[in-house]
Amino acid sequence: MDNQLFDYSPIVDRPPLHWPGGARIAFYVAVNVEHFRIDRPATSIHQGTAGLTPDPLNYGWRDYGARVGIWRLAESLDRHGIRASVTLNSDVAKHYPQIIQAGVARDWAWVAHGRNNSELHSGIDEAEERARLAEIVDAIEKATGRRPRGWLGPALTETFRTPALLAELGLGYVLDWANDDQPYPLNVPGMLSVPYEIEVNDISLFVGKSLTGPEFLRIVRDQFDQLYADAADSGRVMSLPLHPFVIGQPFRHRYLDEALQYVVNHPGVWVTTSDEIAAHYAAQRAGS
Repeated sequence: MDNQLFDYSPIVDRPPLHWPGGARIAFYVAVNVEHFRIDRPATSIHQGTAGLTPDPLNYGWRDYGARVGIWRLAESLDRHGIRASVTLNSDVAKHYPQIIQAGVARDWAWVAHGRNNSELHSGIDEAEERARLAEIVDAIEKATGRRPRGWLGPALTETFRTPALLAELGLGYVLDWANDDQPYPLNVPGMLSVPYEIEVNDISLFVGKSLTGPEFLRIVRDQFDQLYADAADSGRVMSLPLHPFVIGQPFRHRYLDEALQYVVNHPGVWVTTSDEIAAHYAAQRAGS
């Protein structure tokens, strides 16, 4: 079937995109705060036990993020003056309320990220999806005091109906379609796609490719430098997707800290959130 969700738009044919203060790069950190069910397999570091129930090895590795890693990561973001764009499973509010409290105190932006990360957002009929999305969005609003404006599916999953159903709930953007360096409109009224970078995602680099901390630091710098050069005439977005159970491990922490220092201290960078990027792009597009 043909793609009806969005049109092909080569970046060289678009009008210039301008960020606040003349910045070249809009930079946001996407912190994936997730809950994993103890009776289902999910992201694993050791496949030999991944199919077992229970699976202490892999479940414990993931659980480290909520118990320890998120607090180390929060300190680093605070140190560099970064408000997290938290892609949040709604089940987190029930299981780890202290994380919600810490994020509210820091004025984090909240992006709906499904119910939990053991259940993908696929293979469901329209009525069930509409009810599930409403439940997720309402639960996040109740827990955080702020209705989410964006969506990232668990493992970046959607149905073909998801953007339209999200628009019905008042959301305005998705992060799932990782195919651009700028926001762009979907063929759903009021819905945007905002960049979310898969290849600098800490799971892709550390778990998928077994890279080291110094290699992560080099990749983040190289990603930034190229986007900054590309943005001489039209702004770009750089996202840094992180998972507390991966980047929050002690031996990786210093390299994240150095990467953040490199980006946020560079001139021409708007350190922001995915919410603010979507809102600024929408306003600029409406005024053009």
